[in-house]
Parts: sequence; structure tokens; C-alpha cells
Amino acid sequence: MTAYLLRRILIALPTLLGVVVLVFLMVRLAPGDPAVLLAGEFATPETLEAIRARYGLDRSLPEQFLIYMEALLQGDLGESARSRRPVLEELKTYFPNTLELASAAILVAVLTGIPLGVLAALRPGSGLDLSVMVLALLGVSMPVFWFGLLAILIFSVGLGWFPVAGKGTLAHLVLPAITLGINATALLARMTRGTLLEVLSQDYIRTARAKGLAERVVIFKHALRNALIPVVTVVGLEFGTLLSGAVITETIFAWPGLGQLLVGSILARDYPVVQGAVLLVAITFVLINLLVDLLYAAIDPRVRYD
Repeated sequence: MTAYLLRRILIALPTLLGVVVLVFLMVRLAPGDPAVLLAGEFATPETLEAIRARYGLDRSLPEQFLIYMEALLQGDLGESARSRRPVLEELKTYFPNTLELASAAILVAVLTGIPLGVLAALRPGSGLDLSVMVLALLGVSMPVFWFGLLAILIFSVGLGWFPVAGKGTLAHLVLPAITLGINATALLARMTRGTLLEVLSQDYIRTARAKGLAERVVIFKHALRNALIPVVTVVGLEFGTLLSGAVITETIFAWPGLGQLLVGSILARDYPVVQGAVLLVAITFVLINLLVDLLYAAIDPRVRYD
């Protein structure tokens, strides 16, 4: 296990380095002068030069990258050009909110999508199966912004069950979590149905039934456990996607998360915050995938860390 973890970490390091390089180049090669954005359109040339010197924008790209990497290796993500706060403090303020929203969304998806997929697989071709697949198709096809606005219109404005926007109580979390998790719910339902149907057609399932095992034992102990391996992979990937793709949901519900911080920083050309936020999401994504790999052995003992 230890050797496997070390190998995976060594494999992840080039990926993270590639993310750092790509983000560094993209934000600096984008059109526009960040000094003008920071100082204002009518700033004097002296002010612009002072800002460029303060943030190292007057140096060549290789020099800027080396300076950034040196600070990064020391745990220093820099200072926000907008708020003048350390980037790490900005991330500590916003990232927990996004993590809370993404966790709630993936919980909604798991608790809803997997049971629906199991029910559909147990009655293939039935009305229930057709209904679940239609709902899954709608969930995958439905734009998040449209579903979010519709949820606000019905459950907040019309029925008054939940707050329209903001963060504070558990009620504030319900609609954003459902909105963010609707696509993942549909995907998990379809994936669970497909994999479970495939497993149920295997010879060892027919053998288990022939031995007289109860149907619930056959389904939940033998079939579902083996069918969950690809589902767990999808859950891990979807959780990483939800972390990095929550910006639309956060905007609709005025949720103070990393997505809003990242969009505002991109528009303001706030290099340190953009780089720090993307690097944090990349590290989180790598850790989630590592956790998914470790869960394989718990689900299927045939998986070994060779």
C-alpha cells in the first residue's frame, strides 16, 4: 500500500507541474494589461510602472515563472492584486464554501442516482425503468442555470420553502446542492443501471440463485458490490468536476464560493489568485482520484496494488 501511494504521488507531481505551467502561461498571454486594470484607465505612466514592478510584470516570462515557483515551493501563493490579502487567506475564505456545496451535491447524487439505477435494473423494460431513464435523460440534458432559476421560481418565490440566495442555514444549501447535483444524479442512475444489468447476466449470479440464496443477498452482496466499481470511479470524477464547475450554481444562488472568486479574479487579471485557485482544485482532484483507487480494494478484493 505504501509503495502504491508513493508511485501515485510521483505520477501526480508532473500533472500538477503541467497545470501550474499552463495556467501561468494562459493568464499572462491573455489580451490586456493587468496594470491598467488594477490602477484604472486614467493612471499615470509612473503608477503603471510601479504596479508592474510590484507584481513582477516588468520582467520576462521565464523570470516571472521562476519567481513564482520559488515562492510556491516555500508555501507562498502570493498576494491578491485586488484585496491585498494573501492568496492563501482568500482560498481559506472561499474554498470551504465550495467544498460544502460540492459535498452536498455529490451526496444528493449518490443517495438518489444509485437507488434509482438499482430499481431500474431490477425491472428492465418496465414502466419504472422507462421513467427512470427518461428522468436521467432530462437530468443530463437540462442546463444547470435553467434548472436553478426554475427551482428558485417554484420553491422559493412560489412556495416560499427555501431562501432565494445566500448562505447561512441548512435551508440555503438545499436548492444549490440539488441544482449542482442534478447532472451527476442522472449520470449515476444510468451508470448504475447499465453496470448492474451486466453483472446480473453473469454466470456466478445464476449459480448463486441456483444455490437457493435469497434474492436480496444475490443483489446486494454479490451483484451490486461488483457493479459499484465503475460507479465509484464516476463518483470520484464527478466530485472533482463539481468542485471546479460550481461557478454557475454559485452565481445563481449568490453562494460565496471559489467559483465566484475565480471568475472575478480572471476578469481583474488577478494572477496570484487565479493560479492559487486552479492549483488548489487540481490538487484536490488528484487526491480524490487517489482515494477512488484506494476504495477499489475495499469494494473488490480481486484488486491488488501491484
